[in-house]
Amino acid sequence: MPSVDDLSGFTRLAALGPDGLETLRAAGREVSFPAGHRLIAEGGPADRCWLIRDGRIVLDAQVPGRGSVVIQSLGRGDLLGWSWLVPPYRWHFGASAAEPVRAVEFDSAALADLAAADPEFGRSLILTLFEALLERLQATRARLLDLYRNPGETPTADRSGSLDR
Repeated sequence: MPSVDDLSGFTRLAALGPDGLETLRAAGREVSFPAGHRLIAEGGPADRCWLIRDGRIVLDAQVPGRGSVVIQSLGRGDLLGWSWLVPPYRWHFGASAAEPVRAVEFDSAALADLAAADPEFGRSLILTLFEALLERLQATRARLLDLYRNPGETPTADRSGSLDR
């Protein structure tokens, strides 16, 4: 079981505060996976999530005619797995350890029970996961813009000053 100090090292969890981290700590367990280990099978039941301590995990999708295609790489400090939040509670992508991984694993039923018992914890947890999801969507947007950009175009700055690639 991780300590509150261990969990406070994940900057993404700051919104939970000390009490929320204590609640989360009680639901977590330390795990490790060797390189090549399949954590998630696309379409399988989504019943857990992870905070990655060390190592690298690749997300993949099955593409007809192309097989398994890597779509993103996750590493230290990243969250993996939020499909447990939304029915039908199935994984939308696959995930494998690209190198040895150490992580904190959480059972989704335990997290759901904790969130139901403490609505403030539940709200903070959902906001934390939503923030990670939003960051992942922005990264996907940037990759798609780069992928579909005309090779002759140069990147342009959007209104926020960031470059569209």
